[in-house]
Amino acid sequence: METTTRLVTIAAATASALVYWTLTDGIGGVDLAIRQGGETQPIGPVSVAATTLIVGFLAWALLALLERRAQHPARTWRIIALAVFVVSLAGPLGSGADLSSKLILTGMHMLIALILIPNLPKSGRPQAVMTRTPAS
Repeated sequence: METTTRLVTIAAATASALVYWTLTDGIGGVDLAIRQGGETQPIGPVSVAATTLIVGFLAWALLALLERRAQHPARTWRIIALAVFVVSLAGPLGSGADLSSKLILTGMHMLIALILIPNLPKSGRPQAVMTRTPAS
């Protein structure tokens, strides 16, 4: 069940990113692009899907490692994931070819993070439950 839930989460993030790309680039007419090494490179559906899948599976791998090693794996993973998300914003903000690309790619990063960060660890190892015992 855990594997299925995590695969569905990654698939949902990927599908959402592709729908977002389709609405902005494909239908909306904004040509998403980044500047890299002095050249402008278009952002197409293959790069959107591949990047989202790679990020999702790397996030899952880190979560699996933390579930074996950390006392509070979900919380630790979410802290790391939020830090990585914030750092990842430097990509579109720093290399977007124009203002539209910067804003749309930043929105895409946010969309993917909003799906992966809260949902990927939901199916993991159960967290310890602290119970209070009544004072005698």
